[in-house]
Amino acid sequence: MSRIAGRFATLKAAGRKALIPYITAGDPLPASTVPLLHALVEAGADILEIGVPFSDPMADGPAIQRSSERALKNGIGLSDVLNLVIDFRKKDSTTPVVLMGYANPIEAMGVEKFVAAAQAAGIDGVIVVDYPPEECAPFVERCRKSGIDVIFLLAPTSTDERIRSVALAGSGYLYYVSLKGVTGVKNVDAGEVAAHLPKLRAASTLPIAVGFGIKDADSARAIAKSADAVIIGSRIVQEIESAGAEHAVARVKALIAPIRKALDA
Repeated sequence: MSRIAGRFATLKAAGRKALIPYITAGDPLPASTVPLLHALVEAGADILEIGVPFSDPMADGPAIQRSSERALKNGIGLSDVLNLVIDFRKKDSTTPVVLMGYANPIEAMGVEKFVAAAQAAGIDGVIVVDYPPEECAPFVERCRKSGIDVIFLLAPTSTDERIRSVALAGSGYLYYVSLKGVTGVKNVDAGEVAAHLPKLRAASTLPIAVGFGIKDADSARAIAKSADAVIIGSRIVQEIESAGAEHAVARVKALIAPIRKALDA
């Protein structure tokens, strides 16, 4: 059983929902990333999503775009992200870590080299936004053989055929994009999300994590009524941006702790 599957199984047995925060590696500074990851775990995160900086992040709104720009200016590339995870693993060998990014850096490194390096770094899952399930079977197979889950996005507009493809190819969890558009620019509609999830559950036994538009304890609690996990990214990245490197850790912990409390209430 993978670390991701094990974490969801433990949470389910306890009647709890997963909290999955996202930060961009190297933002606001490279030295900030590992302390931020540990702070997120201390505040109640169950799984960590780490963004790989990319110059053209098509699914990400302005806040995460700016975080990628800052990280790229700091010289952070895919190899650096993996090294940061290695540093994180020195103190935390149990929290599942998922890389989220785009195909270009992986293709530039080489798929075989990337998968080997990710496995060595302690990566548990990958989300590659522009790898559609119909076109990346060799990548999925290579990851599976290395014990890495490949997590795909589904949206309100996903067809039945796409849902079936993701159900067959994906592992770890299904990432349901709660709204049309990019991250961080709209508020989530919990009722609309709840109406869509039964179709996904009919197609797959994987846990369903919902992201895009979840900003605070109230929206997280509302989504958790129907989902297995909530993903929070843009709101955290905005907090990091406004806090700066000196105060980012404290501000992020202060943001996440009440969300964890709300999910467990």
